[in-house]
Amino acid sequence: MTSEERADGAAGPPPQIKVAGALVGAQALLGIGFAVVLALRSPSADLGIGNTLGEAAYFLVIGAALLAVGIGLVTGHRWARTPAIVAQLLLLPVVYSLLGPSRQLLLGILAGALVISTFLLLISERSRQWSMGLDAGDPPR
Repeated sequence: MTSEERADGAAGPPPQIKVAGALVGAQALLGIGFAVVLALRSPSADLGIGNTLGEAAYFLVIGAALLAVGIGLVTGHRWARTPAIVAQLLLLPVVYSLLGPSRQLLLGILAGALVISTFLLLISERSRQWSMGLDAGDPPR
């Protein structure tokens, strides 16, 4: 049995999925880091401490969920591909906001490269076949 095979005989995730999982995990850690910074700066926030802590909690929950999705991809769980794709699609307006209205060109280009490359890894043909179980060696039904 090779390192790419699991105990149930199914092939492990392709390299695209593992890389995408690591990138989704990095996005999650950035979101969690943002939540921590937001919580630490909440006493000086204009909106009030309660609203700011609520926003930080929201980002913490979203970051934790995204971290679970990233771990799921790296460990080869097929369910994690769809939420990862949805997360990348939801991050595209953030990229646009950085490039356009915010005029943070460097940050927008870096974020765009991260989001688009992760999205492309997730929708590649090999990733799609893996997510549907077509790579397990059994003929599709």
